[in-house]
Amino acid sequence: MSEDWWIYQGTGSPHDGIAGLPPAPAWRAFGDPAAERDRLPLPPEDGPAGMTARRLGRVRQAAAYRADDREVQLVNLALHLRRPLLITGRPGVGKSTLAYAVAHELGLGPVLRWPISSRSTLRDGQYAYDAIGRLHEAGIRTGGIRADGRSAPGEDGRPAPAIGQFLRLGPLGTALLPWRVPRVLLIDEIDKSDIDLPNDLLNVFEEGEFEIPELLRLGPGPQEVATADPGRTAVVDGGLVRCAEFPLVVLTSNGERDFPTALLRRCVRLEIQPPSADRLAAMVAAHLGEDAAATAARTELIAEFLRRQREDNAELANDQLLNALLMAERGLWDGEPGQDVLRNVLLRPLNES
Repeated sequence: MSEDWWIYQGTGSPHDGIAGLPPAPAWRAFGDPAAERDRLPLPPEDGPAGMTARRLGRVRQAAAYRADDREVQLVNLALHLRRPLLITGRPGVGKSTLAYAVAHELGLGPVLRWPISSRSTLRDGQYAYDAIGRLHEAGIRTGGIRADGRSAPGEDGRPAPAIGQFLRLGPLGTALLPWRVPRVLLIDEIDKSDIDLPNDLLNVFEEGEFEIPELLRLGPGPQEVATADPGRTAVVDGGLVRCAEFPLVVLTSNGERDFPTALLRRCVRLEIQPPSADRLAAMVAAHLGEDAAATAARTELIAEFLRRQREDNAELANDQLLNALLMAERGLWDGEPGQDVLRNVLLRPLNES
């Protein structure tokens, strides 16, 4: 099923449907991308060696993830409403892969991935500033740093190092730059975060902007800084990073904790269910190719994978199945000892001690 309002189709084939995304609702508009279109940059292309391409694979593997209608509907809701998409589900069901599939199909550039740990803070996602490195460089090349944050003139007359050389926007900061189209920001495994991080994100999600105090102190004017896109820079004016189009923010969770109501009401929520036999077969064919000689092993291992999930309530990730099938096709399926390794080592449930 395909509906007229869908921008993301879930086909895995790249297209320019993002050009048909309607303007943001008034309460989620942060700029006027249509009026500013010519001056707003497009995201960098994600080449064959890029992160999105690597996660999806090349050519036939680019279609490896096939979203079902429910997933496509909710992705499009998040796009239209400019709201974060909170995806929950068991480990390995394809939560993060959906973010890469959307970026690939809509041509939204490399996915900006922010992996979360218990030590992650809002600042980590926004930017990093190497103050010590700047002080050291300024001390060598000039007369040091003045109280207002600017470099004092040096005896040798060489120019002082610009602050932007020591400041790098993180994944969140890069996603909130004024792009012509929404970037895809993957905040991976948000349930691992410190208890305060979900609440800290609320203001940024609502305002679509944040300030960088180190640049703000310098007063009005542009500063060139590095971004989370390798080798890329951007200009930040007056210390304020403010989006033109709210990014497609994908937060993934393994369902290990509850989130504040304030965060939930700002998100479109999607729960991904374990894949069906047909969907697994399509995924395997996309990754490993069509191989008639491997049909028996594939059919039996997919059935075993699904049976364990259904009857034994085993936690199994899709990549475990891919690993087992790859080794089956490399000879382990030919004898009982190899099959035992496939079933009891590569397909060992994650929730089995």
